Amino acid sequence: MNIFSPEDLLFHLPLRYQDRTRTSLIGHLKAGQETMIAGVIHAAETGFGRRRSLQVRIDDGTGSIVLRFFYFTSKQQQGFKAGMWVQCFGETRRGRQSLEMVHPEYRIHEEKPSMVPEKSLTPVYPGTEGIHPSKIRSLVNQALEKHGAMLQELMPQDLLVEFGLMPLGDALKFAHNPPSDVETDSLRDGSHPAQKRLALEELLAHHLALNRLRLRRHRESAPPILQTGGTWKRLKDLLGFRLTTAQERVVKEVLADIGQPTPTLRLIQGDVGSGKTVVAAAAALQAIDNRYQTALMAPTELLVEQHRKTFVSWFAGLGIQVAGLTGKLSAAERRRVLARIESGDAQMIIGTHALFQQAVKFNRLGLLVIDEQHRFGVDQRLALRNKGNLGSSVPHQIIMSATPIPRSLAMIFYADLDVSSIDELPPGRQRVQTIVIPSDRRDEITARISGVCQSGQQVYWVCPLIEESDKLPAQAAMKTYSVLSKTLPELSIALIHGKLKSTDKERIMQRFSHGGIDLLVSTTVIEVGVDVPNANLMIIENAERLGLAQLHQLRGRVGRGAGKATCVLMYQSPLGRLAKKRLGILRNTDDGFEIAQKDLEHRGAGELLGTRQTGLQNLKIADFARDRDLLPDIEKIAGKLNRNHPELVQPLVARWITNSGQYANA
Repeated sequence: MNIFSPEDLLFHLPLRYQDRTRTSLIGHLKAGQETMIAGVIHAAETGFGRRRSLQVRIDDGTGSIVLRFFYFTSKQQQGFKAGMWVQCFGETRRGRQSLEMVHPEYRIHEEKPSMVPEKSLTPVYPGTEGIHPSKIRSLVNQALEKHGAMLQELMPQDLLVEFGLMPLGDALKFAHNPPSDVETDSLRDGSHPAQKRLALEELLAHHLALNRLRLRRHRESAPPILQTGGTWKRLKDLLGFRLTTAQERVVKEVLADIGQPTPTLRLIQGDVGSGKTVVAAAAALQAIDNRYQTALMAPTELLVEQHRKTFVSWFAGLGIQVAGLTGKLSAAERRRVLARIESGDAQMIIGTHALFQQAVKFNRLGLLVIDEQHRFGVDQRLALRNKGNLGSSVPHQIIMSATPIPRSLAMIFYADLDVSSIDELPPGRQRVQTIVIPSDRRDEITARISGVCQSGQQVYWVCPLIEESDKLPAQAAMKTYSVLSKTLPELSIALIHGKLKSTDKERIMQRFSHGGIDLLVSTTVIEVGVDVPNANLMIIENAERLGLAQLHQLRGRVGRGAGKATCVLMYQSPLGRLAKKRLGILRNTDDGFEIAQKDLEHRGAGELLGTRQTGLQNLKIADFARDRDLLPDIEKIAGKLNRNHPELVQPLVARWITNSGQYANA
């Protein structure tokens, strides 16, 4: 549970609260109530329905109720003697003949208990197997009693007053033991000032930690890659298309960045197809003009091959040498590529994580471009960054992501990065029509596929699972492939999933890319993959199981060419309220930035961030969707702490972030 000290217990906040401050009369109970009751035991007997259970009937003079236990011992059963009193807490539900409480918490008394109510609401903590909830409550109360007063207040008094914040000790006491007269709605939705005070300090700690990384980075040196303009201008003339206003703006920001003597760390974000690769090409050419190498790292061999082909086609007419480095090269090919990288003959190097292996020695690596950065761990990024062969300097870094990050997330988790957004698509790019239908219309879709493929176009059919599962009612890729192969024997159909060898995946995708496959049945492995401009129809099975950002990424695989594209989101009925809302958002918008914001509100930060890049742990208390209103104050407080109370910054970061200094150079 990541609890190692009394202080960890203090910051282990309740999930919810129970009201044990009053005792209810049994005769006044309704189904669905969570309450405290007391009554005299009339009978305790074992019943045999669908499951064996212990049934204890109690009565308080106003009515009776059954306490039902499915797991019990003979000693426990013997304790429920007729005439004894029992005081218990639980949720009432309708039984066959009367109201019931299933597995309530209880105490047995020889006579009517005094009914002294609890003075505060009872906290319910996140738990784990082997530790009873009451044990966690006891430990937290001990920590409050023995260590609460010793907990250092790290927010200066002047800031507490200026921003109307509760003192930390008061906020923690309140959060663990709220008084009985508290407004329960504010506690339930996390908006009470005590909860907000704790969330603010946690978000502030993350913001301060990343700001420190930014300051540390600015004290390092990098080679100034000065603008020449010549080769980049020649490429623009050869491209055959004009850059969008957003692309031109971001190119300008990037080229100005890498011209500085301090290392660039800039995130370029934009939808699938918005033209991030052209921006990377502009930066690469500026580095090459300055006699530095550029390395582009992508997460899959498929994506590496796509980038290699793109850069070869762009750079061949400029006399620039491009090398690809992946795990599939033969030993002889690998030796040749490594020699070209070490000699400097290879000016643009594109590869997977193979780039940061020890055998790879760069000549002068001045620029590092990382595609889909959330798929790499920070250790991998550091390993490549330290291979620049630049003496005391380090390479500039550009990070590309097709998952736009809402400003609220970027402000906390990407505070050490400069962020550029390509927020418009190239002209002529048509919107993908998105249709939401139930899975019982599968036959209609199958019939449509036949017509689409006979017209010369290609189709993706995406399933969330590889094999059928008893636990998940989701259509499996293997079963879908089998059914479609029988239903559409005239088509060339292939199956691709994550368990295949890299060489097999690449072979299938190459065939699909070259038109040798009509219909590709796939898991979400194609979320990041090669462009197939001829694929204009995608069916996503069990779309209700996938997040907004992932659905949007998958949808971005179609509509890459000039033709009209369609994405069919097929769902299993009945559709829940949240799933219905999520699919509705996809149907109504293709704006990746709006979708990212909605995904944050629906699913939280973890879905968007993927693998954590900064070494910072998950949030304990704060919630981005709920606590976005705190962000303006956090920026102001961070500035004032750094200026007026710098000695408090490190203790505050250390309180909330384990190993906060581990990735100081990330």
